[in-house]
Amino acid sequence: MSNTDAGIQPLAHRGTEGHIRTRLDAAIEWCSRGLAWLVFIAMAISVLEVISRYVFDSPTSWVHETTVFIIAIIFALGGPAAMARDKHIRVRLVYDAVSPRAQRWLDIFNGIITLGFAGGMSYAAYVLFWRASHSPLGAWQLERSGTSWNPPFPALTKGIILVALVIMTLQTVLHIIHTLRNRPDVDARGTDSNQEGK
Repeated sequence: MSNTDAGIQPLAHRGTEGHIRTRLDAAIEWCSRGLAWLVFIAMAISVLEVISRYVFDSPTSWVHETTVFIIAIIFALGGPAAMARDKHIRVRLVYDAVSPRAQRWLDIFNGIITLGFAGGMSYAAYVLFWRASHSPLGAWQLERSGTSWNPPFPALTKGIILVALVIMTLQTVLHIIHTLRNRPDVDARGTDSNQEGK
C-alpha cells in the first residue's frame, strides 16, 4: 500500500502556518476555517443579549449558555487544528540544535509520548461522556444544565471533547507513520544534506 493510499503523503509546506503532513490534517485545516466563524456567532448573540437586556429590558434565558457552549467547541477542536498545522507550543532549544536525523528520532519519541497521552485522555473522555449520556440504569439520557432553559450542553460538550481527543489520537498515529516513512536526505559521506553549508 502506497503512502498516498494510506493518507499520509506529505503535502506542501504552508509558510508560517507550519506544514500539513497528512490528508487528515488537510481536511481538519479546511474544516477549522469554517469553525472559526463560531467566534463571530458567539459575539453576535452576546451583542443581541446586551441589546435585549439593556435596551428592551427583556433578558434572554439562552444566550449565556449558548455562548459558553460555542466557546467550548472552539477550545476543544482547537487541539486537532493546532496539531494539523504542526503549531503546538514547544521548546525548540534542543530540537533546533541537532541534525535532521536526530530531529526525526525526537519526532518519533514525541509522537509516542503524545499517543500515550491522547489515548489515555480519549478513554477518560469516553467514560465522562458515557456517564453524561446515560442514566444509572444504562438508558440514553443526556445530562442537562439544570437551568430554566435546561439544554443538554454539558453532555454535548463532553461528547465534543471525546471526538477531539479521538481525532488527535488518530492524527498522532498518522504523524508517527509519516515520520517513519520519510527519512532525512543523507549524502554518501553520511552527513545530512541540509546540514551542509552551515
